[in-house]
Amino acid sequence: MAPFPFAIIGFDLDGTLLDTSADLAAAVNHALALDDRPPLTIEEVKPMIGGGARLMLEKGLQASGGYGPELMTKLYPELLDFYAANISAGTIAFPGLHDALDALDAMDVKIAVVTNKFERLAVKLIDELGIAHRFATIIGGDTMGPGKAKPDAAPILEMIRRCGGGSAAFVGDSIYDTMAARNAGIPSIAVSFGFLMQPIEELQADAIIDHYDALIPTLERLGSA
Repeated sequence: MAPFPFAIIGFDLDGTLLDTSADLAAAVNHALALDDRPPLTIEEVKPMIGGGARLMLEKGLQASGGYGPELMTKLYPELLDFYAANISAGTIAFPGLHDALDALDAMDVKIAVVTNKFERLAVKLIDELGIAHRFATIIGGDTMGPGKAKPDAAPILEMIRRCGGGSAAFVGDSIYDTMAARNAGIPSIAVSFGFLMQPIEELQADAIIDHYDALIPTLERLGSA
């Protein structure tokens, strides 16, 4: 049997590792309620996720009556505080995730998270779910400094550096993920069950999976291509 072709597998967080949509929608709706706006459904919020909390709130405001800088200044801290206080209330892992991570761990593959969520919130969420031990590193949207979140290559390259170097691939659900991987020169896998902002084919990933059962075979195919 050929050796596994990757030393490092990176994952996006929201919509890739975890279904965080219930908690993110609750945070958006908390902010909207402070401006007497009607709530959005979880399905309406899902396509707003991926570019960070500020962009998510901006899209939520645009969808519920209009966006303005002063309103953002008022509501954005409220959203963050509410989300931090309720960060794991309704969040769950996607089906098959833990088995896939077990399989990677058994092959001594380093596993990492690269998200556009603030690092402190990503660490808090992963800690509260009891899965922090699985990851060699967690890189947030603010870890590398202003303007260095996905789709910039910097967080992916830092992931590889922190994991000791070697061949890597990245798994995500948005154009931010596939572009970051491409910019860093590594292959990407898109998950069809994520929080898609557009048809999955438009992400131009190197492969698509519909369930985590397909992750390891897909990585093996990518590595041998």
